[in-house]
Amino acid sequence: MRYNEKELQALSRQPAELAAELGMRGPKKGSVLKRRLVKLVVNFLFYFRTDEAEPVGALLLEHCRVTQEEPSGFSITTSSCGEALFSTGTRSGR
Repeated sequence: MRYNEKELQALSRQPAELAAELGMRGPKKGSVLKRRLVKLVVNFLFYFRTDEAEPVGALLLEHCRVTQEEPSGFSITTSSCGEALFSTGTRSGR
């Protein structure tokens, strides 16, 4: 599925239903845990570098699977993007 980049950037600026600062590890094997601001807007999970206003990326939360990983983490697996791992052991807020 394709989305217009400008439309996604505009959507990422909308008020978040939920937001938190989390540790995020990408789908590549051996990738390191990076601190990201994560915002849920409609059915997109946008992730940002903590010091930037533009999103680094987004996950469309349709046809995905969420799995608990260890006591303080979870993973989201999508058919298009593979798997992203998140750790909730960092600060969070709304």
